[in-house]
Amino acid sequence: MKKPLRKGILGLAALFGLIVALAGVQTVSAATAKEIDTSVDVTLERFYRDVEGAREFTATAKGLLVMPGVKKAAFVVGGEYGEGALRVKGRTVDYYNIVAASYGLQIGAQSKDMIIAFMTEEALAKFRAGQGWEAGVDGNIAIIDIGAGHRLDSTTVKDPIVAFVFDVKGLMADVSLRGSKFTKLDKSKD
Repeated sequence: MKKPLRKGILGLAALFGLIVALAGVQTVSAATAKEIDTSVDVTLERFYRDVEGAREFTATAKGLLVMPGVKKAAFVVGGEYGEGALRVKGRTVDYYNIVAASYGLQIGAQSKDMIIAFMTEEALAKFRAGQGWEAGVDGNIAIIDIGAGHRLDSTTVKDPIVAFVFDVKGLMADVSLRGSKFTKLDKSKD
């Protein structure tokens, strides 16, 4: 085998090993309830500060699932993980994680914040009733583009579940939530 080709294969294998190691560390170092609540508070404040109309929009939601710092890494096979809190009337009622796997032409890593707004009592109740809720299967999520110059307005958004993905850092450009599974966590002992 030629030396440059062998180096390339070894480099890709090392990258894949790093991705697998990072995925393992993320699941082992689960955050406490207090750590999650602090991260959720910071994420919400940044969302309110950076997106015009965000505070008014979220005030009309029946519940907000806030997932700060969701990590994704991929080299052909990808994985995503994060932990967050479900807030109803401004108070944390449950903790959840997000887990997703993907396969295909992909490479890189990213971190992003997500806020999922449940706009109806029915959508919120269905989410909370499930043991594991999968986006695109148990409920469709409308991802709202809130790019530069846009104002968030609850009178134009009519979907029962709305997601905002923001503060994306890294080299991947994927903001899809299809196939993401949300599972309730037991943080009562924290």
